[in-house]
Amino acid sequence: MALTLALAGDTMLGRSVAVELRRSPTPQTLLAPEAREALARADLVLLNLECCLSARGARRPSPFKAFFFRAPPVAAEVLAELGVDCVTLANNHALDYGYDALADTRALLEQAGVQAVGAGRDATAAREPAVLESGGVRLAVVAATDHPKDCAAAADRPGVAFADLRRHVPDWLTDRVAGAARDADAVLVTVHWGPNMTTRPPAHVRRAAPELLAAGATLIAGHSAHVFHGVADRVLYDLGDFVDDYAVDPVLRNDLGLLFLVTLDGPDRAHLAPVGLEAVPLFLDFCHTRLARGEEREWIRERFTAACAEFGTEVGERAGRLTVDWS
Repeated sequence: MALTLALAGDTMLGRSVAVELRRSPTPQTLLAPEAREALARADLVLLNLECCLSARGARRPSPFKAFFFRAPPVAAEVLAELGVDCVTLANNHALDYGYDALADTRALLEQAGVQAVGAGRDATAAREPAVLESGGVRLAVVAATDHPKDCAAAADRPGVAFADLRRHVPDWLTDRVAGAARDADAVLVTVHWGPNMTTRPPAHVRRAAPELLAAGATLIAGHSAHVFHGVADRVLYDLGDFVDDYAVDPVLRNDLGLLFLVTLDGPDRAHLAPVGLEAVPLFLDFCHTRLARGEEREWIRERFTAACAEFGTEVGERAGRLTVDWS
């Protein structure tokens, strides 16, 4: 009873990407054909949407924020055409253009048939898991972010599902994971954690992961660094970037990334577990992503192999893709 998840990292459809989408609102604007084919291999596609989708709102003032991302409403349809089933909004850009833009984001995604998790009209809605189904398997998705605190949803305020993981894993988060594990066949916990432009997870992230697994997570997929990290047992610490217009760091190479295809399998729905991973090397050109080639792919292979080795994870290679065997 296998289920394959495509997990993509930070997907920023604002600024210059928004200009391209207004000009040509089609999947090929964002992804080359071979990248779209890789997504199509999965039963379910999930990503971190690092922007709001709206034609409304104004930049939300913040002394700590330099970048504000807003994509046009048509981006929701483009995501649906790409086969995206669910996005997490639990990140530091969901409220870039205020509460109205967040409400538009949720509404536009729903209209397009894309589920959203991790932000909402109040804390209860922001923390509510999404439930996806494929082939009779129910996958619950629980989302949270460890920054910024001032965007946290409250009982009477829209916002994101904030978890102060630097202090501890809050009870609300472990309770949501445990509840999802009782109600669904598998649980994906997707967390926006840690600082930008780092090559390995910080201490608080490494402390939080085992607690989330113990609470009932089948798989954890993190994001925020804009650079992919290594993989441990059932934990993808950072998915890196997927689509954006970001400046490229010549050392960290945030223009080189991975699309992760994770297969869950088991003798029945009650015993689903990650059994293997394929990582598809990507090159993030300006506003457009294609498969990595030649020296690009070799750089990704070396970097991912070294990052995984820090967790005792061996990386193989098959048909141009990097592999991890958890069986």
